[in-house]
Amino acid sequence: MNSRISTSLMYDLSLATMLARQKKLSQLQQQVATGQKNITAKDDPVGVGAAVGLDRSLAELERFGLNANTVNHRLGLQENVLALIGDDMIRINELAVQANADTLSDDDRKSIAAELRAIRDNLISLANSTDGTGRYLFGGAADDVAPFSRVAGGIAYNGDQTQRSVEIAPGSFVQDTLPGSEVFMRIRTGDGTVDARMAAGNSGTGILESFSRSTAGGWNGESYTIRFTAGNGYEVFDADNNMVGGGTWAPKTDIEFGGLRLSVSGQPADGDELQIGPAGTRDVFATVQEMIDALEAPVVTAGDKAARRNALQASMRDVARAAENMIDARAAGGAQLALVDDAASLREANAVTLKTTLSGMRDLDYADAITRFQLESTALQTAQTVFTRMQGLSLFNLLR
Repeated sequence: MNSRISTSLMYDLSLATMLARQKKLSQLQQQVATGQKNITAKDDPVGVGAAVGLDRSLAELERFGLNANTVNHRLGLQENVLALIGDDMIRINELAVQANADTLSDDDRKSIAAELRAIRDNLISLANSTDGTGRYLFGGAADDVAPFSRVAGGIAYNGDQTQRSVEIAPGSFVQDTLPGSEVFMRIRTGDGTVDARMAAGNSGTGILESFSRSTAGGWNGESYTIRFTAGNGYEVFDADNNMVGGGTWAPKTDIEFGGLRLSVSGQPADGDELQIGPAGTRDVFATVQEMIDALEAPVVTAGDKAARRNALQASMRDVARAAENMIDARAAGGAQLALVDDAASLREANAVTLKTTLSGMRDLDYADAITRFQLESTALQTAQTVFTRMQGLSLFNLLR
């Protein structure tokens, strides 16, 4: 069998070799120019697909960073507002102590009431603070309208009880600002567990000095009414108005029953009452308003003076609870800000890892690429030289 290589076949083979070398050389030129291993997805479909997935992860980290910036901004503003409110609470307590002094005149108390009214208005303004983008800090999820508004009889809360949870790193969430209902409205009264108050219609001079749970324990959370009787006597009634105890008392001496204790000074009138039981809730605006009303109420009799003192002391207790609530709110916000900082470190570490991996998948090894480029250039020049010499080969040259 004879094998024969035709002239056209030699031309085709030479041309195919040069074109292949030129294609490879062109690809290497593009790689060197762009600094990328893969010019198109077909160069490495699996690697390019994996790189796209890492790009998405990086974009997600950027989105988490934007989320973190937004919630960090809002929490920082919440901290500033609560700090100002804390200063107002301190001033309210100072004014309450000052107003409780017997040496003040009615004009002095009216001046204190005027300052308290200005502080209350400032509290409302602070409670309606925004984040600078038109969203209210303390409105919960309904933060497109002012959360607090004046209505007949007090202040109404227009927001909801939702506290947003924002993802600021993969699997890491932080709570947005607190809803105003938790910061300003649902504040425990009394000592936070038990509350006691002299009845508004009392005519005697009895002053509630202190109250608490008994050290012996035994309180089941029930409410009681104490009715004072003649001869320093008293009767205790439960919530169903059933008499469950009684006895005699002495000023500033503890009265104990049902796991509770209290102390009264002055002289309650026959039929005067005192309620004691689980602490309820009151908004801070109503507490300040109660102080204002007590200071502006006319004082004619000794009973009126005692009622004012009882009202002021009750308000001072509630102001103390409100101040504690503001401190708790600041602490909660501070904890969330710490989480934001921790998440920033996590995002940064993840971003470095992703970028390093992407660099290994995409970035060109210039030393290797330039070496291969020189080899391909040499191979192309060799193929061109061979082709040129091949063109001179002919049987007619041998016959000459």
